[in-house]
Amino acid sequence: MNFTGANILSVEQFHRDSIEQIFEVADRMLPYARRQKRTRVLDGAILGNLFFEPSTRTRVSFGTAFNLLGGEVRETTGMESSALAKGESLYDTARVLSSYSDVIAMRHPKSGSVAEFAQGSRVPVINGGDGANEHPTQALLDLYTIKKELAYHGHSVDGMHICMMGDLKFGRTVHSLSRLLALYDNIRFTLISPRELMMPDSVLAVIEKAGHEVTVTDQVSGSSDADIVYQTRIQQERFTSPAEADQYRGKFRLNSEIYTRHYKPNTVIMHPLPRDSRAEANELDNDLNQHPNLAIFRQADNGVLIRMALFALTLGVADQVEKYECEVNWYSDKRNV
Repeated sequence: MNFTGANILSVEQFHRDSIEQIFEVADRMLPYARRQKRTRVLDGAILGNLFFEPSTRTRVSFGTAFNLLGGEVRETTGMESSALAKGESLYDTARVLSSYSDVIAMRHPKSGSVAEFAQGSRVPVINGGDGANEHPTQALLDLYTIKKELAYHGHSVDGMHICMMGDLKFGRTVHSLSRLLALYDNIRFTLISPRELMMPDSVLAVIEKAGHEVTVTDQVSGSSDADIVYQTRIQQERFTSPAEADQYRGKFRLNSEIYTRHYKPNTVIMHPLPRDSRAEANELDNDLNQHPNLAIFRQADNGVLIRMALFALTLGVADQVEKYECEVNWYSDKRNV
């Protein structure tokens, strides 16, 4: 895949070779993310960070990634604060804002909206999540995390067993991750959810067509040999009302007792965040916070590396990052991680 100038809109753009290319660049970003070194390779470049749907982690992660490469960030948050609230089309918004930026990261509540925006953009557009559709950068950071965590235990992505649990209907992260995992070999999928929140047939078709083994169930039992358990929250914003979402809260929670009873000692625990820690939901309990297999914060850290890699690749500077290095002159304990 030729990344320079390309939009990153869907995981369907990637093959295993292009994924490995992203991961190799992400590995090289670690010293900068840990503040061991600085690079100014994108000095003067501007990121338009357009988040028309609430976000903390993804929005800040994109901005941080661009800053760490030496670039500057301009942000728009919320539909109500943009010209879209006045009836402006996505095409017109793209034509205007792309003239102010060198690359755009965008999140929007409507499926397909980021691809529609990209048609009017004069600079590369990276999808930060479009409704219940896709979240390609989250899928890449999830896969990167899975690869790292499994390697620590002497395993690989090929041949693994992953358990996805929770809201699989509206959870765009599991949709995109499943499509990426379909590119690998001999994976076992156990998909645990209420029947009303099952993985969409379109995603199941991709997994099954690739020849992977799939078990769909509404029971936690039966996944005791899983290498990864990937928990998701109830996507309240996708339901017609909070009351409808409340029917499913806490149905598939994961705490220390459930983990010990149903999973092997080295099963890796993942979650795209934010996790709902309210008592009535608490899908991933705080009593797992100190568990060594809880990878959710390592997962979030990896998001910066992946997004740095994508910026470097789409702007054509992946081979120049080290040439623009300089020293870090402030204190940071990240260097000792």
